[in-house]
Amino acid sequence: MEEEYLTVTKLNYHIKRLVNSDSSLKNVYVRGELSNFKRYPSGHLYFTLKDQNSEIGGIMFKGPASRLKFEPKNGMKVLINGYVDVYPKQGNYKIYAQKLTEDGIGDLYIAYEQLKRKLSALGWFDDEHKQEIPKFPKRVGVVTASTGAAIRDIVITIKRRWPLCEIILFPSLVQGNMAPKNIIKQIILADNEFDLDTLIIGRGGGSIEDLWAFNDETLAKVIFFSKTPIISAVGHEIDWTISDYVADLRAATPTAAAELAVPDINEIESNIKNLDDRLNKVIDKQFNENKDSFEKLVNRNLFKNPDLLYNKKIMYLDSAKSRLAVCSKNMIYDNKIRVSNVKSSLIFKNPKMLFESKSNKYNQLKYNLNSSGKILIGKKESKLDKYRNSFVFKSPNRLFESKANRYFKVRTNLEYSSINLLRDKKDNLNEIKKSNPIKNPQSILEPNEIRLDKYIDKLDVLNPLNTLKRGYTVSRVDGKVVSKAKDVKKDDILEVEFDDGNVSTKVL
Repeated sequence: MEEEYLTVTKLNYHIKRLVNSDSSLKNVYVRGELSNFKRYPSGHLYFTLKDQNSEIGGIMFKGPASRLKFEPKNGMKVLINGYVDVYPKQGNYKIYAQKLTEDGIGDLYIAYEQLKRKLSALGWFDDEHKQEIPKFPKRVGVVTASTGAAIRDIVITIKRRWPLCEIILFPSLVQGNMAPKNIIKQIILADNEFDLDTLIIGRGGGSIEDLWAFNDETLAKVIFFSKTPIISAVGHEIDWTISDYVADLRAATPTAAAELAVPDINEIESNIKNLDDRLNKVIDKQFNENKDSFEKLVNRNLFKNPDLLYNKKIMYLDSAKSRLAVCSKNMIYDNKIRVSNVKSSLIFKNPKMLFESKSNKYNQLKYNLNSSGKILIGKKESKLDKYRNSFVFKSPNRLFESKANRYFKVRTNLEYSSINLLRDKKDNLNEIKKSNPIKNPQSILEPNEIRLDKYIDKLDVLNPLNTLKRGYTVSRVDGKVVSKAKDVKKDDILEVEFDDGNVSTKVL
């Protein structure tokens, strides 16, 4: 039996399919040390990930690389999340990194992000659950370390801004494994046993490990369900903890938390003084306007001689009585004439004439109605006889059978056309699904990106500026490059270009 030999391309693509079919290689987490790290102008990162016994090539494309919060370096211990794939053209496999974090803080960061996503999905960060911070608190509680800059800054700021407010300290550990339980205990105590207007929790700045107590899930739950509005002030401006997200208000620093918790008494006094001044001005203006109106009213002739108004009204009443008497006489006279005319009318003397006239009109209307009714009934009866003698009325089944046969023919044609159309579309869809671009679209992009990086390397080698970096120079006379000694003359000004600048010299 003759052996079947594969081409190198087929072998590499077969290996690629085997790797791609392994679901465990589509999402891998690897720890190792970076070496041969290089960032290309395209934005892609190329590196080797190794440990004591082995190594693997790696790539991080521009998209995920642009989201890195730090610059990777050779020798750095890192944690990588990504997938493994084969590059058939060169027959090698690499890890394609989607996420890259420094080893040591990676575990904490992953835990932080997982808890953040969980609580966000529960809606604990939504504004609709945030309580309003009272504007003029009488009593403010503070959960923090009893010693240190945080409590000192909070007390000084509150006393300076709002000395009317009482400050109650609930001392607590703010760092270490026991800190979350201690903070939770003090928050519950402050919320249930003390009538507080606002509660501040926080501490000064530090590393992610120092602030980790405020990323506790149970602590977040206690803050979320607290009846007392809570301001979270953990670390500095750039530090964000889970407590900051869940609290009713987040402050960048403990001092900022104190400023958000109480108003500025000097500003309040200034506002009150401004309002008092505005109120006095409004009162004075209204008083003067009313005073002027009152003086005008007092000086009016009517106010001094009220009898004038009474006399005018008496004259108006007498005039109205006179007009009423005249109108009454005229109305009585007119009605007498109308009654006299009615009594002398023909209808009043001989009412039978009116009855006979109306009777004749009624009989004529009745006759016309009977004649029109008979004509209309005759037309309707004639039309009804036509319907009775029609083909549809005598044999309705034949009409139904004819329509039914046409319907079944149309339905059969439509079903046949639909089946053929669906079969053709299904075949086309299967061909598209089986095509290589759909199964592995990255296989089209990756070779072109790698080829582009190689071309960039070649162009970098041919770059004349790199020649200058190796110690060579370029000489010019009047802007023209000089390549031979015979091209220059005595007293020519020669401009020599180095890697780090230019020097002008004179030929002797």
